[in-house]
Amino acid sequence: MDLTGGPALARTPRPDTVPHPRPTPPSSQAPAPDTRRGTRPGQGPGPAPGTRTEPDAAPRTEPEPDTDTTVRTETETDPGGTDGSVKAGSDPIGTGAGARARTRAGGEAGARPGAGAESGAGAEPPAVPRPVVTELRLSAYGGRRGATYPLGPVTLFTGPSGSGKSTVLGAYEALARLGAGDPLAEVFPDPAAHVPESARPDSQGRRGFRIGCTVDGPAGPVRLDLAVQAEPELRIVGERLTRHGRTLLTTALRDPGRSTVQAAWLTAGTTPVTRAPLPDDLLGTALLPLRVAGATEGQREVLAAAEQTVVGLRSLFPCGPVPDRMRAPVLPGEGRLLRDCGNLAEVLHRTHNACPRRHQRFAAVAGAGCAGPVTGVGVQRLPDGTVRALLARGTRPATPLGRLGDGELRYLALALTLLTGPGVLAMDRIAEVPDAMQCLTLLTDDLDRGLDARQTAALLALTTAIAADGHIRLVGSAGAEAAAQARRTEGVTVVDLTP
Repeated sequence: MDLTGGPALARTPRPDTVPHPRPTPPSSQAPAPDTRRGTRPGQGPGPAPGTRTEPDAAPRTEPEPDTDTTVRTETETDPGGTDGSVKAGSDPIGTGAGARARTRAGGEAGARPGAGAESGAGAEPPAVPRPVVTELRLSAYGGRRGATYPLGPVTLFTGPSGSGKSTVLGAYEALARLGAGDPLAEVFPDPAAHVPESARPDSQGRRGFRIGCTVDGPAGPVRLDLAVQAEPELRIVGERLTRHGRTLLTTALRDPGRSTVQAAWLTAGTTPVTRAPLPDDLLGTALLPLRVAGATEGQREVLAAAEQTVVGLRSLFPCGPVPDRMRAPVLPGEGRLLRDCGNLAEVLHRTHNACPRRHQRFAAVAGAGCAGPVTGVGVQRLPDGTVRALLARGTRPATPLGRLGDGELRYLALALTLLTGPGVLAMDRIAEVPDAMQCLTLLTDDLDRGLDARQTAALLALTTAIAADGHIRLVGSAGAEAAAQARRTEGVTVVDLTP
């Protein structure tokens, strides 16, 4: 299957989807930064061969079926559904008639905000200065049906084993990877595992799943909904981007024999709608900054919504500390913390030398989660060139981190991720967007694994204090005891899940 998407993917684009250079926008409208991975500002957008704009009798914001096709496989999103799900005509991807939303505010089993998470009836929502994902929708995904989950600055999912905690977090990470330009097959290597068990294939053997999210930010709430066909062939068959109820982008599968979907996005000029084929294995929203010139008010609205969505999704760092990988000395290098935190000593070596104030704060936090007195965190270079981290114990001998318990190591690793920024984490940074305009979201499954009550309380207190600044958020899962502590912690939203 041909993959396109410009310089963000190191693949040879097809001739009909090569983006042309961006036309110079009006002087009153500076070009928006390009949020696709690996791209540079000012490059890309513009009509490509195969793109057509159509003058219509009256402006419209939704694509209409082409009259020259006889293939009845068109898939379009349903903006009128209560769950914002993507509806496929007569359910061609086989998610079943019962997949209509049973949305309830606060998630499937209800979100329970902490004492500080209050909302006044009828109050105007405050402006969100940085793009953040504020809602996940699992319309038909795994064991979730018609589920909507609100996300606050600190959100923990809890429930018994098999209730779907990892499923929800996995859906979030999948959307983030698609927003970063990853191909569908890499994001979903086993797509059938995400199809609801009750989903029945249609007459052509097709089944699939639906997920979506809302990204709030300077452009206001923007909704993204996605329909994915998992069987017999993995492909995106429907996508819709909306803002304030107005459809900005919609895609539909018109010809199953082609590896493209027909896309239409708002122009709101002399040609109200622009149509073009897009690859069916990439998120269309992430391609818009390379395809839309920004010459009309409608195009600028599309660009603002797409870029906000991409920035909000890409600002995610999945963190799953593995204590056994954190004990051995490591070679000093770039000093960017890995997902498993196996190079914790290397990162501490970097912060010790380059970020002394941040390192001092980390040393103070370490004492709240480690046994015995902690007067500092040091780094020792060994004769073989490797480095190891040490806990200073005052008059007592220092303790190598390798001798700490699993809970202590996990606590230190999670605390370090909260106290650092994207520049210290091994993540795909959006260099074109200033750090001050980004909000990092940490995604961690089993937040309290191996932690005792004291460590959990200290970590929750640190998380809420950091999140209050608006630059870092956390979405994770936790067990019953940690969830009970979280409910007593101001600023934490707890979402209960049931199998």
